[in-house]
Amino acid sequence: MALEQHFDQLKELTLGEMFAKDRSRAGRLTKEALGIYFDYSKHRVTDETLALLMRLARECGLPARIQAMFEGRRINVSEQRAVLHIALREPPGTSLVVDGQEVVAAVHAVLDQMAAFADRVRSGSWRGHTGKRVSTVVNIGIGGSDLGPRMAYEALRAYSQPGLSVRFISNIDGTDFAEVTRGLDPAETLFVVCSKSWHTLETLTNAETAKEWVLAASGGDESAVARHFVAVSTNAKGVSDFGIDTANMFPFWDWVGGRYSLDSAIGLSLMIAIGPERFSEMLQGFHEMDEHFRTSPLEDNLPVLMGLLAVWYNNFFEAESLAVLPYDQYLARLPSYLQQLEMESNGKHVDLKGQTVSYQTGPIIWGQPGTNGQHAFYQLIHQGTKLVPCDFIGFCQTLNPLGRHHDLLMANMFAQTEALAFGRSTAELRQAGVAEWQIPYRVCEGNRPTSTILLDRLTPGSLGKLVALYEHKTFTQGAIWGIDSFDQWGVELGKLLADRIIPELESAADPELDHDDSTNELIRRYRRLR
Repeated sequence: MALEQHFDQLKELTLGEMFAKDRSRAGRLTKEALGIYFDYSKHRVTDETLALLMRLARECGLPARIQAMFEGRRINVSEQRAVLHIALREPPGTSLVVDGQEVVAAVHAVLDQMAAFADRVRSGSWRGHTGKRVSTVVNIGIGGSDLGPRMAYEALRAYSQPGLSVRFISNIDGTDFAEVTRGLDPAETLFVVCSKSWHTLETLTNAETAKEWVLAASGGDESAVARHFVAVSTNAKGVSDFGIDTANMFPFWDWVGGRYSLDSAIGLSLMIAIGPERFSEMLQGFHEMDEHFRTSPLEDNLPVLMGLLAVWYNNFFEAESLAVLPYDQYLARLPSYLQQLEMESNGKHVDLKGQTVSYQTGPIIWGQPGTNGQHAFYQLIHQGTKLVPCDFIGFCQTLNPLGRHHDLLMANMFAQTEALAFGRSTAELRQAGVAEWQIPYRVCEGNRPTSTILLDRLTPGSLGKLVALYEHKTFTQGAIWGIDSFDQWGVELGKLLADRIIPELESAADPELDHDDSTNELIRRYRRLR
């Protein structure tokens, strides 16, 4: 394979040598689109590498697979579903027909319903059971029903309405519920319960606890439920039986995967916080990146470049992880969000035909904001024995201009990419007067690859572009590996086994256990000591 031969020739070449031999490298290996400046010059690639990766993308049918997604074909093969999160941000008036149904019009009908409700909460015309206006919205969900709106709310907190906060409950651990609701007034709290099927164990358990909490404060008046709960679901009977007025049920569709659902009705709590207009700006950002991905040549396509670089390190350098390092505190939850996006999408061991693959697929995604990470795990990235490619994300303008803070923050970001690329040699340390005995400890080899993603300012629109950039990067990798990036059957097994164990833990009499010896003993021990 040409790429394997090329890798053998290139793998010992350092970034220092590449920059020294090619003075135009820094200007040439950058792309700019939609206000995103993408610098990939500090990657261990040459023009030949990139040409070969583009050839690989075409041989793997990436252009046709992109077209198939945008046409609404059933590219989620194991569930026989279309993959249409891109329809969630299509402008009004456009058309996309799938299985005989016009989906864009349905999307905008829900968006209009969301906007009307959000305006009522924001204006104070929606009142709780006692007549008080809502001061806190609590989103109850898990997985994509939590990670997406939680990440986006934190990212766009600067745009949220004063006096109206959003909190999130996801973990079935009762501590999560207790701590999130601590100090809240039930009379001023609105719960948004997010469960498409209305059967999600964690979400429904937390919702029932929230219902008990509200009823306890209202003297058991069941009518209070309809004033303090709304639902994001498609199960009208389950929602109604819970006590929620189905007029306040906001649906979404089977062709929206949980980790791609931020811009669906799952984003209702976010829309309440930032308002329908700002939410629309975010959708516009998503859509602009969708169009860039759909129409741009592969060589100029930001998600394609990012995806191919990820394949290069994952499958040739055998790098097992990717660090995502946002230099903006508002993006503190972005790495966690991307963990689900990439690892649930591409953590697969069979291809589209159900055959076991013979190569590595999705990498481990991790990270936290700079500069905190610099004082935690950067040591391993600089001097450790593992190769960890990194994405650095920063903004030229801060939303909170406080003295020198932003200049110092961005200086650190740029310095880290420079240090990782070029390191510090024995000769440089000697020239700096470092004691000879100490030099081995202080040498940084460099040659650590990084991407730099630089935007003007964190806005709802730029967040939409950034999230869609990573969505389509994930898609690109899945297309190269020939896997289904849109199912998640591995998540189901643990749920099935938990459903079997729950009655065994709750049984009044000692249950007959038929698990492995380890699991049987764990259950017995828990029952004795709880």
